[in-house]
Amino acid sequence: MTELLSLRRRIIFTGIVTLLTWAHVAWDYFHGGVPTHYLLHSADLPGFSNWWGVLIIPLLTWFLLVRIHRKLSAREGSPNFSNVIYRFLSALIFGLLVSFFFAMGSDLPEYMMMALIIVSFFVPLYRTEHFLGFVLGMAYTFGTVLPIIFGTIFLLLFLLTYKVLRASVVYLVSKTTSGSSKRE
Repeated sequence: MTELLSLRRRIIFTGIVTLLTWAHVAWDYFHGGVPTHYLLHSADLPGFSNWWGVLIIPLLTWFLLVRIHRKLSAREGSPNFSNVIYRFLSALIFGLLVSFFFAMGSDLPEYMMMALIIVSFFVPLYRTEHFLGFVLGMAYTFGTVLPIIFGTIFLLLFLLTYKVLRASVVYLVSKTTSGSSKRE
């Protein structure tokens, strides 16, 4: 297969995600009703039903897979597809862990998210495959809309941290070290 993320693979992956989303909503429907998730876990704020997931998750998955495919196709030489898979899986596992610890009532998810901001200074966590893995990892516990909202906020924060803050620090350090070597 010449294409790493071929049309067939994108269709299969989106189909699997769609089936899992429908299975999740069907399970909820037949076991007490489809839940609604509220912003900041407060019923006073707007709520989003898991029914939105049957539409949003497949569309988001397809859209993000197309973006990843275009990014890989635009690269010169042979792109490293395994890095994309590792980034997706690491974000998926992270999202699952945040969901698990939140469901257990732990404060650990807050610290995990703060630590992720620090990590984003060194690692470009704003990539599309990170976002897709994060949203899919958290969709079971938090529904569809909340992971997309918070994932987008964190994605922008990671982008600013890596592209602006990190670049500024690197620039200042390079100016400081180049100025001290000229004095000697």
